Formats: sequence, C-alpha cells, structure tokens
Amino acid sequence: MQYHTKRGEAIRRMVIIAMFCAMAYVVMLLIHIKVGFLTLDVKDAVITLCGLCFGPLSALIVSIVVPVFELAVSSTGYYGLIMNILGSVAFSVTASLIYKYKKTLLGAVAALLSGACLMVAVMLVANLIVTPYYMGVTAEAVRGMIPTLLFPFNLLKAIANVGVVLLLYKPVSRALRRAGFLPRRVAKENDESAILAKSKSRMTTVIIAVVAVLLITASMVLIFTVFDGVFDFGLSK
Repeated sequence: MQYHTKRGEAIRRMVIIAMFCAMAYVVMLLIHIKVGFLTLDVKDAVITLCGLCFGPLSALIVSIVVPVFELAVSSTGYYGLIMNILGSVAFSVTASLIYKYKKTLLGAVAALLSGACLMVAVMLVANLIVTPYYMGVTAEAVRGMIPTLLFPFNLLKAIANVGVVLLLYKPVSRALRRAGFLPRRVAKENDESAILAKSKSRMTTVIIAVVAVLLITASMVLIFTVFDGVFDFGLSK
C-alpha cells in the first residue's frame, strides 16, 4: 500500500510539473516583447506559482525544462538558454524556498521581493559575462548599459512578475485544491470569529489584487515610457 501511495504521489508530481511547464511555455509565446536584445515575458510568474504551491524543487525543474523548449522559437540560442535558466531559477526557487518555511502573507511578500532582487542581481552579473560573447562587444560596453538599459529593464520585469504572482496565486491555488492536486483546507466552525476571519481574508484578497494590478500596470507603463525604441511582439527571441 505504501509503495502504491508513493508511486501515486510521484505520478501526480510529474503531472503537475508537466502542466506548469506547458502553461509557462504558452505564456511565453503569448506575452513576449523584445526591448533591444532583451525579452520581456512573465513565464517566471507561472514557474513561481508552481514553486509556491509544490515546493522549490518543482520550480527548479520547470525553470530548466521550459528554457530548453524555448530553444525551438529562440534566436538567441544557447546564450538565451543560459540567461533564461539563471533568471527563472533566481526568482522562482528563491521565492518558493522562503515561502516553504514562512507560509504567511508577510512570508509571501518577503519571498517574492527576495526573488525579484536576486533575479535582478543575477541577471546583471550574467549580462556582464554572457552578453559580450553574444553581442561581440566588450565588457566595458555592457557595463555602460547597466544604468540605462539592463538595470531598469530587469527591475521592471521583476516587478511585473511579482504582480502577476500576487494576482494569480489565490485563484490558482483554489483551482488546484478543487482538482485534488492540493489538500483542501478544513472548514472552520460557523461562529462569529470564523465569519470575521473570512471577511478579513476577502478584504485582504481584494487589497492584494489591487496592488498586483497596480504593479503590473506601472511596470508596463514604465517599460514603454523608459524604453521608447522599437518593440518587437513576435515569437522570436
């Protein structure tokens, strides 16, 4: 019986990982904007949702699998593969690892902010190492791009992904519970304190949704304001 239970859990984990890989890949195809040689997408938000729900190992696997499949529509080749993996791992694994040990609203906020900060830092360092080979320029030239392009772009991209995670985490986790992929929460007794807690939870959800929409909107507006060059909305990377 224990063997069948473990086997069932392993199959379920494989199904979950495959499902989130597919969702992240589709999101990458649908929301895909090039700013110069950089790419704006929110697939990291989907990968992070997987990590928040099922742990950092799941986020790590999806962070590697999706960029590998991206090679089929990418023009940046293995350079893009390296950058995509580093950015996704830095954001999603960091956030899900922190949230695993602090599953509260404050813990979620701290996890997402930590993931966003680490992603920006990792991408800046990675650009200094990888971009000179990819673009055929000097490291000094890449350093000159940091204040005007690399830092603001990666910061705004991180903010957009944080906003998407905040907006979708509740509905995604509820849907997964209904589908049986996550354990259902035990209903509280129908007393005054339970009703008050439910009302407070609804208000918190609304506030988080508003903040998330503001973060997404602000990041998108700033992206198109700060980087007023030519934007490419195609599928090539």
